[in-house]
Amino acid sequence: MLEKIEETAAFLKSKGFTAPDAGVVLGTGLGGLVSKIKIIHEVDYSEIPNFPVSTVEGHEGKLIYGDFGSKKIVAMKGRFHYYEGYTTAQLVFPVRVMKYLGIKYLFLSNAAGGINPDFSVGDIMIITDHINFLPNPLIGPNNNMIGPRFPDMSEAYDKDLITKADEVSRKLNIEVKKGIYLATTGPTFETPAEYKHFRNIGADAVGMSTVPEVIVARHMSIPCFAVSIISDLGVEGKIHYITHEMVSQAAAASESKMTAIMTKLIDKI
Repeated sequence: MLEKIEETAAFLKSKGFTAPDAGVVLGTGLGGLVSKIKIIHEVDYSEIPNFPVSTVEGHEGKLIYGDFGSKKIVAMKGRFHYYEGYTTAQLVFPVRVMKYLGIKYLFLSNAAGGINPDFSVGDIMIITDHINFLPNPLIGPNNNMIGPRFPDMSEAYDKDLITKADEVSRKLNIEVKKGIYLATTGPTFETPAEYKHFRNIGADAVGMSTVPEVIVARHMSIPCFAVSIISDLGVEGKIHYITHEMVSQAAAASESKMTAIMTKLIDKI
C-alpha cells in the first residue's frame, strides 16, 4: 500500500500539487464550494494512478489544487463510497495520498438524514462524534510507517477546530447544530424502524460516507473537521419518500452557508 501511496503522491506533485495546507472532501450536492477555490491545477480521477473513479451522480470526480482564502488546499470534488463496490481501503486511498502531499488538516462535508427531532431540512450539523456501521478501513495488515495498529479514536473530530467553527458561525450569524453522525453502507435510504433504532443508540444524523475517511485520517494523525447538511428527515411523523436527486437539491440549497463557515475556518488554521 505504501508504494502505491507514494507513487500517486509523486504523480500529483509532478502536476503541481505541492505543500497543501489542508485537504477537503466534498459530498453529495456540495461541489459548488469549488467555485470559491482559485484553481491552480485540476486532474480527473481517471488520470490519477491507483485512484478509484466516482460513479455517483453529483460527485464530479476531480482532484483540485488551489488557493482557498489564504491557504493552499487539495479538494476532492466527489468522493467514493462502499456501496459503489469499492473496499473501504480503496475508498479512503485519496486521504492517505493527501497526507503524503503534506496536508495538516482534513475538512469533510456530506448530506445526511436528520434523526434528531430538533433538526430541520437545511440545518448544518457540526459532527462531534460518530457511530460506524461500515467495515473498518484499517482491517488487514498494518504498516507502522503509516500509522499504529490500534489508533485512538477518543477525539476523532478535533475539538479546537469545532471551537473555531463555533466562533466563525456566530460571527457570520449562521445557526449550526452539533451531533453524532452514523455511517451505514447504503445505497438504500433507511426504513422507519432503522431511523428509530439509530436514534435510540445516540445518533443525530445518518449517511453513507465520511467515517472511513476520518478513521484513516486519525490513523495518520491528521486533525479532522466535518459537517453534515441535513437534507431529509428520519423523524417519526416526518418521514417521506426520498430520492438521491432530492437529497442533492436540499444540500445545494444550504451549501452557501457551509461554504462560508469552511472558508473562514480554513483561514484560521
